[in-house]
Amino acid sequence: MKKTVLIIDDEPDIRVLLKYNIEKEGFVVVEASNGPEGIEVAQKVSPDLILLDVMMPGMDGIETCEKIKSIPALENTIICFLTARGEDYSQLAGFEAGADDYIVKPIKPKILISKIVALFRRVDSSTASLQQDDVIGSLTLDREKYVVIKNDEALTLPRKEFELLSLLMSKPGKVFKRDEIMNRVWGTDVIVGDRTIDVHVRKLRKKIGDEFIETIKGVGYKFVNV
Repeated sequence: MKKTVLIIDDEPDIRVLLKYNIEKEGFVVVEASNGPEGIEVAQKVSPDLILLDVMMPGMDGIETCEKIKSIPALENTIICFLTARGEDYSQLAGFEAGADDYIVKPIKPKILISKIVALFRRVDSSTASLQQDDVIGSLTLDREKYVVIKNDEALTLPRKEFELLSLLMSKPGKVFKRDEIMNRVWGTDVIVGDRTIDVHVRKLRKKIGDEFIETIKGVGYKFVNV
């Protein structure tokens, strides 16, 4: 089946440009002109990927992303921000909200398509590698359902948190360096800072408990079998 891309941007010219170039590559494209409309459309069509403008009047892209990620059926949807700002704080805010990547405007069609293809490839590769469940101590990682079970309680995690935990649980006791975590979870074509990793670890600890993930100061993190 053809993959569906939802464009959420308040600028009609941008939507026309993106739609034209994305459809040329064989994807199905749907549009929305603002955050609330984008959320409504996303719930109806369940897109495979959302291109989301950060700077929109009313509900901006950060808030829109957070609301989309709070919807169970959409929490693992790929989201790529479109931003005219290259500042670190804007990108960090996007990753903290649950974004998978970002594209800085003005958008070059070839870069746009290569980014979309890379995002789909990364997710497909990650899904293909999720074959067996990990059972370590009181935690069970259900790779098929993206669910973590702790003491018979199912915890649904956003994709990046799940992939981070999956990586750490793949080799309990091993110290995963920050660079390796960045490359394995976010991909080599995405630049994320240490704070982005720290934010995801902090969220994981709140959900599964502080005792499972140990910080190795100045190096990275490891999963502790408790």
